[in-house]
Amino acid sequence: MSRTLRILLAAALLVPGAAALAHHSYAMFDMNKTITLQGTIIQFKWQNPHAFLQIDAAVKGQTERWALEMTSPNNLANDGFKRSSFKPGDKVTLRIHPLRDGSKGGSFLAAKLADGSTLGDWK
Repeated sequence: MSRTLRILLAAALLVPGAAALAHHSYAMFDMNKTITLQGTIIQFKWQNPHAFLQIDAAVKGQTERWALEMTSPNNLANDGFKRSSFKPGDKVTLRIHPLRDGSKGGSFLAAKLADGSTLGDWK
């Protein structure tokens, strides 16, 4: 095998690894812990690569602003979500994996809406 061909082959093998490193991990979330938040939707961003929810949650008698990362809009749509699933002012109960560092954020798991319907993996 020629030297040029070996270099091209090595470069081709490295490309998928670089793409995998470009995407963040979920290491910042405590995937062994699930918490429930009750609050009001402030904002729902239906955007790539991840949708986001911002809520004001009642925690120990105080209102706290939480930022929650979701999966992609495509994956959400496959699970029955719509761009209009959450609107500012909606009352919700959410299940999330919280951030490991204790910051007010987490990874979205599921929601129970005011009418009792659920979105996501509500157990």
